Amino acid sequence: MIPSALLIPPLNLVPLGLFGTLAGLRWPRFGRAVSGFAAVGLFVLSLPGVSASLLASLELGLPREIVAPVDPPGAIVVLSADAGYGAEGGILPGSGIGAITLDRMRGGAVLQRRVDLPLLVTGGPLEEAAAPIAEQMAKSLREDFSARVKWVEPLAEDTWQNAAYSAALLREDGVHGVYLVTSAWHMRRSLMAFRHFGIAATPAPLRFDRWPRWDVDTFVPHISSLLISYYALHEWIGCLYYAWRG
Repeated sequence: MIPSALLIPPLNLVPLGLFGTLAGLRWPRFGRAVSGFAAVGLFVLSLPGVSASLLASLELGLPREIVAPVDPPGAIVVLSADAGYGAEGGILPGSGIGAITLDRMRGGAVLQRRVDLPLLVTGGPLEEAAAPIAEQMAKSLREDFSARVKWVEPLAEDTWQNAAYSAALLREDGVHGVYLVTSAWHMRRSLMAFRHFGIAATPAPLRFDRWPRWDVDTFVPHISSLLISYYALHEWIGCLYYAWRG
């Protein structure tokens, strides 16, 4: 996780700025240029208008309504995302399901009530000694959402493996088309992966992100915008990598 994060802005701009500072001790002009580039990059990616635009751009072209194909899907696939482990105590002691994953689970349960198809959940362990996130999702979907989970894929470590391992499970039961439930900003890369492995995936994205209104607030740096920019750039780089890999 850490090595891949260091390759993606804005986190990689921090060591770049430090490098520029050190390089400036020997090559002042070069060092100032590198440090300045890193500083400007961090500033720009911290602007809410920039981060929101990067995220919303991932959702261009996705259907706003779920349109079933001529050959209807045979299952609903819900992709995992984050974990949210905590100390014992409270209503949900030590729950390992993060907010983004929970959002996708809710979307899968709502869609199942609409189309009456079995669910497949996918995702491997996200923390040492913890149960795979897919197993936790399946348990919660059954107990908390009264949803019907037929397949649990507990090994995948990324979206590409989500697609590869899920496709194998589905083909064993003769399923070649699915509704794919994930965050709207994650849908583009997910569709590329599932279609690569021969699964006809119909997008069922969650809520779409808003384009910025470009008022004063969108030009005020905010720490949360750095995280949003990271998610968006991670997805765009992932799409380019999947296109090359495919």
